[in-house]
Amino acid sequence: MHDRTREPARLAVLASGGGSNLQALIDAHQRGDLPCPIVLVISNHADAGALSRAAHHGIAAHYVSRKTDPDPSARILELLREHRVDVVVLAGWLSLIEPSLIAAFRGRIVNIHPAPLPRFGGKGMYGLHVHRAVLAAGVASTGPTIHLVDERYDEGQPLAHVEVPVEPGDTPETLQQRVLRAEHELYWRVLRDQFGAIDPVA
Repeated sequence: MHDRTREPARLAVLASGGGSNLQALIDAHQRGDLPCPIVLVISNHADAGALSRAAHHGIAAHYVSRKTDPDPSARILELLREHRVDVVVLAGWLSLIEPSLIAAFRGRIVNIHPAPLPRFGGKGMYGLHVHRAVLAAGVASTGPTIHLVDERYDEGQPLAHVEVPVEPGDTPETLQQRVLRAEHELYWRVLRDQFGAIDPVA
């Protein structure tokens, strides 16, 4: 075990895309709202904006995919241990987390989903697909859900949800932007409250 007890969790962020949620977490840490440092960023896309954001802020950034490693999950686990990561934060990570990684970080892998769960979750429900489904359902509100990750898409224990009204004339794109702003305000607060002081991973 690391020689640390009840300190803020060391975070790794896994992101497949531009990394706006990653940036919101970095900003929250830098202004002192989020005590947990981000020590590692991993992406499965070589040109992901998240990698550039990490590098700009001096955070270790790694591209890991089947193009780089025969067993990407093993490589990710190796990097997490190398950087003494306590909590894995998914921020637009478009890949199922392997059971070996879940077993190693049980209860310490967190995801943010852009709509209420379980109604608007499951395989294939990401990005604009989610917001199209919300609009097609005719619901009055949507909003991000933060949950722990288990072996099934979007079925882990929910930690928080905030409502975002669906407005007349909304398109998937306008709804996505409004929900994203709510994500940026919610994610760091949940990470602070859940993992601001924890026992380190053995």
